[in-house]
Amino acid sequence: MKLIKSLLLGSAAGLTAVAGAQAADLPVKKAAPIEYVRVCGAYGAGFFYIPGTDTCMRVSGRARFETGYINSNSRNLSGGGDLSGFTGLMRLNVDARTQTSYGTLRAFIRLDAASRTGNTKISSGTIVRGAQAFSGTGQDTLGRVENFINVDKAFVQFAGLTAGRASSFFDFYAHDYEIIGSSLGSDLASTNLLAYTKTFEGGFSATISMEDPTFRKNPLYSDSVTAAAAAAGTAGVNNVFTTAPTPIIITSAANGNATSVAFVDAVQRSRLPDFVGSLRYDAPWGSAQLSAAVKDVNTGGFISGSAIGAVTAPNAVAALLAARGVTSGSQTEYGWAVQGGLKFNLPFIAPGDGLYLQGAYGEGASFYTGINRFTAGYLSNAAVFTGNPFNQYLSDAIVNPVTGKLELSKSFTVVASYLHYWSPEWRSAFYGSYGQMNFSESARAGVGLANALVGAGTAISPPSPVTNAVGYALSPAIRDTDQIVTGASLIWSPVKDLDIGVEGQYIRTSLANGRTTNADKTTTVGGLPLYAKSSEDTYQARFRVQRDF
Repeated sequence: MKLIKSLLLGSAAGLTAVAGAQAADLPVKKAAPIEYVRVCGAYGAGFFYIPGTDTCMRVSGRARFETGYINSNSRNLSGGGDLSGFTGLMRLNVDARTQTSYGTLRAFIRLDAASRTGNTKISSGTIVRGAQAFSGTGQDTLGRVENFINVDKAFVQFAGLTAGRASSFFDFYAHDYEIIGSSLGSDLASTNLLAYTKTFEGGFSATISMEDPTFRKNPLYSDSVTAAAAAAGTAGVNNVFTTAPTPIIITSAANGNATSVAFVDAVQRSRLPDFVGSLRYDAPWGSAQLSAAVKDVNTGGFISGSAIGAVTAPNAVAALLAARGVTSGSQTEYGWAVQGGLKFNLPFIAPGDGLYLQGAYGEGASFYTGINRFTAGYLSNAAVFTGNPFNQYLSDAIVNPVTGKLELSKSFTVVASYLHYWSPEWRSAFYGSYGQMNFSESARAGVGLANALVGAGTAISPPSPVTNAVGYALSPAIRDTDQIVTGASLIWSPVKDLDIGVEGQYIRTSLANGRTTNADKTTTVGGLPLYAKSSEDTYQARFRVQRDF
C-alpha cells in the first residue's frame, strides 16, 4: 500500500513539473493598461480629459424646487383662477473644449426640464405658445399643469463664430439677479443664431448676429374683428392657426360710393432673419454694451371671401387701395430696437455687489424692448393677472383701416437692479423697471370706424367695443399703457452652490389716459359700465430651493 501511494505521488509531481516547463515556453499576454481620467486645468475647475482624446469636458447641472403666489381681484363666481403654483426643475449642462491652432473649439449643450403647475405666472402660457412646453388636457389640469422641456443651449464656438441655439446677442442684463425674472427688459435665453464676434485689445468686442425671427414676433393687432366676423357670418375666417383677419375700409365709386370692410391676413410669416449687432466693453470695474436689432414686420394678402359690404372681390379691393399707396394687401415694414446697458462691480461696498442699469427703445419690436416680459408673449393682448380689470395690448403693429398701411407700435423700458451681500451667506437683490407701450392714434380711430361699420344697427348690451362707439371709447383695445414691475429678494446660501430664497414683486399697469371698462365687474347703468378703471395693481411672491453642481 505504501508502495502504491509513493508511486502516485511521484507521478503527480512529475506531471506538474512537465506542465510548468511547457507553460514557461508559452508567450505571456499582458493586460491592457488602464487609462485613468485626468484633470484638465486649462479651462477651470471641473474639467477632465475624455479618455483617449485631447478634449476637455465638464458636466454640471441644477435641481430646483419653487412655489409661488399671486393675488387675484376676481369677484366673478366662475373661473376665479389659480393663486398658487409649483415647479420642479432639472438642468443638465455639458461643456466640451479642445485646443486647436485656431484657438479653442467649444461645444456647449444645456437641457432644462420641469413640471410646472398652478397660476399662469408659473405654468406660463407664453412658453406653451412658444412650443417649449405642453399642457395638460384634463378638466382640472388644462392651463394648470404643463411639462416644460427646452433645449436651452446647443451651440458651437470656433474662431469667433457662434452657431446653434444660444442667448440672443442683443441681451445684456437678462434678469441676472432675480428669482422671478419678470422685470421689464429683453431676455431671450434660447434662440437659433449664427454670429461672429471680434475681440479687440483693451476689453472691447463687437458681434454681428443673424437670429431666428420666430421667437421675437408678437402678433399684429387683429382680435377685435372676431365679433365683427361672427356678426357677418364669417367667423370661420378667423382661425389663428392659418389666418387672423384685420379690417381695411373700402369706398367703391363703382358701387355708388358704398362703404365696405375687407380683411387682410395679420399672421406674420418668417421671411427674413433678425439682424443684431452689439459693441461690448469689459473691464475690472464692470461692463458696458450697446446693441441694436432690425426685424421685418409683415402681413399676408386679402382673405378670399372675407369682405363685408358692397366690395367682395380681393382684386377690386387692391385696385382701390392703390390710390392710397398700398399696392398689395401683403406688406412689410421694418421694426427696430436699440439698447444700452451698464454693469458696475461694487466690491468696495461688499464683495460680490453689483449694479445693472439698462434702457431700450423700439418700434415694432416689443420682444426686444421687453415691455411684454411680465404680462405675456406671443399674444396681441393678455390679462395682467387673473381677474384683472383690463387686458394690456402688446401688438408689434396694426394695419390702419383707413389708409390700409402697416403702422408700428412704439415701446421703451428702463430697469435698475442692485445685488448686495449682507454677508458671504446672505444676499438681496433690489430692482425696479418701467415701460410704456404706444399705438397709432389714427389707426385706433380707424379700427373704431371699421367696427362701427361692420356692426352698425346691432344692439348689444353691455356696449361692445366692436359695434358701439361709446363702448369702443371705453375699450382697452390698443390703448397706450405704462407698467411698473419692482421687487426685492432675500437669499441664504449656507453652503456653496445651495440657495434658499424668497422674492416679492409689485406690479402696476395703467392707461396713459382715459378710463376703461372694468372686466371684473359687469354692473352697468343704462348700458354703460358703472365701474371704470384707469390702472390695476397686483403682487406676487416666490420661494425657491436650488442646488447647482
